[in-house]
Amino acid sequence: PVWIIAVGGMLLVIGLLTRTPEMAIPASIVAGIGGILWVQNTYNNWGTWSYSWALIPGFVGVGILLSGLLGGRNVREAVREGGRLVIISATLFILFGAVFAGGRMRDLWPLIPIGFGVWLLVEPLLKRRAQS
Repeated sequence: PVWIIAVGGMLLVIGLLTRTPEMAIPASIVAGIGGILWVQNTYNNWGTWSYSWALIPGFVGVGILLSGLLGGRNVREAVREGGRLVIISATLFILFGAVFAGGRMRDLWPLIPIGFGVWLLVEPLLKRRAQS
C-alpha cells in the first residue's frame, strides 16, 4: 500500500511539472486511499473500511485546496469548497465510525454538533469576504 501513496505523490509531481494544478485532486484521492489501505494493512483491521470510505470526499477536498494553493483556481473559493468537503467527510467518518466501530469512536460523536456549530459561525464570514 505504500506504493499507492507514492503513485499519488507522482501524480502531484506530474501536475506540477506540466503546470496542471488540478492534478492535485486525483493525486490526493489516490494517496488518501493508499493511506487508508496502509493503516488497515499495518494494523490488520480491514473492518474499518465500513466507515473509512467516508474519507474519500475529504481527499477530494484536500485536492481542491491544493489545486487552489498551486494556482489552479481562486484560493478563497478553493478554501470554501475544499473545506466544506473536508468537514462533511470528517463528519461522516465520525458518524459511521461511531455506528460501526463502537468503542473509542463512540466517544467522538460530540465532535459532530461542535463542528456543525463552528461551520455555522465561519461560513457567513467566508461568504462576506468572498463578496467584498
